[in-house]
Amino acid sequence: MDLKQLEHFVAVAQERHFTRAARRLNLVQSGLSASIRALEEDLGGALFIRSTRRVDLTPAGEVLFAQARRVLAAARDARHAVTQVHGLARGRLSIGAIHGLAPFVDLASSLGQFRAAFGGIDIQLTLDGSRALIDEVREGRLDLAFTQPSDSPSDDLGSHIFACEGIVVVCATHHRLAGASDLKLADLREETFADLRPEWSLRRLVDQSFAAAGLQRQTSFEVNDMPMLLELAAQGLAITMVPESVATARMADTRGAPIATATLLAAEEPCWELAAVYKGSAGEPLIPVARAFLDLLNLPVVAN
Repeated sequence: MDLKQLEHFVAVAQERHFTRAARRLNLVQSGLSASIRALEEDLGGALFIRSTRRVDLTPAGEVLFAQARRVLAAARDARHAVTQVHGLARGRLSIGAIHGLAPFVDLASSLGQFRAAFGGIDIQLTLDGSRALIDEVREGRLDLAFTQPSDSPSDDLGSHIFACEGIVVVCATHHRLAGASDLKLADLREETFADLRPEWSLRRLVDQSFAAAGLQRQTSFEVNDMPMLLELAAQGLAITMVPESVATARMADTRGAPIATATLLAAEEPCWELAAVYKGSAGEPLIPVARAFLDLLNLPVVAN
């Protein structure tokens, strides 16, 4: 049993899904499955109960999950302590992020923690669209960007996928789709949609999904703001499609009009990915200041 196996185990335990965990870790699914099987053989028993749509922890897996997170946190703290000894007394950290990064990363809180640990580091933050952020990383104006991975990966950029979310349909609570499951994209083609503008990565993902299925849809509302997108759906003006965590967070917020969700068939469900993108490759590791920030977020770097 080693730290890499524990990272793989924790990813599957958090995602409850081998395919999503493999995407998050930048691994082929067969490699991830082999790693988990080796860990189970080493520990002498099953850690997961596997089904067609998801996996659940066995009692032994529940025990290991708690311990594994502690071990990985201790390893991260040790690396962080060594980084401080080596010295990040001066310097600059330039970070870029897409809008709507929460609930996946609380960027403001994380930057506050980083400032408390490394008071001599100047921090710069830029919010922009995915394509612009990736270009700025490539050109050296940003050290790190939190964005959707590039549609066409290149050798000069590395990335670590840290979120792989299924997309759900959001609608008003009285809508005919409210609470539906195992929908096909074709079931949505007669609906009126509210969408983000075309430069948003989420919009491109939804557009690509419908195009791949040979379907067209009607977008009557285009906005540049995720909360407004969800409010339009809540008011019954349209349906929309967002990552599951975004919908869950909105449903827990009692200040706005209530919303309902519907889920797609697993085979047709788009996966929305978020990645930490940086300049370099496996042979060119992150600069220390960017690595220290990812360590604070507990996002281990795996180069493409």
